[in-house]
Amino acid sequence: MSTDAPTAISLQPQALHIEWPDAHRALSAPMLRAACRCTHCRSAALGGRPVEGEGAQLVDAIQIGHYAVQLRFADGHERGIYPWAYLLELAEAG
Repeated sequence: MSTDAPTAISLQPQALHIEWPDAHRALSAPMLRAACRCTHCRSAALGGRPVEGEGAQLVDAIQIGHYAVQLRFADGHERGIYPWAYLLELAEAG
């Protein structure tokens, strides 16, 4: 599976859909919110306060160059940048 930029991404409140030439992946909004790797979320997790994703909804996805997407959630969180390789890891682990 390629971790290059996908051929298409689409957004629904409950999931991010990613299409590569050889695969299609759908990642749930709650899982993506809980897997955020921004400084704030990583600090919370290291402090024993895991980020809760339950009820999370996506409102926007902004492509960052050819390597990632920045996701905006309905709760106002928009700090996380999700590289394509990381999204693939999450899809395969889920």
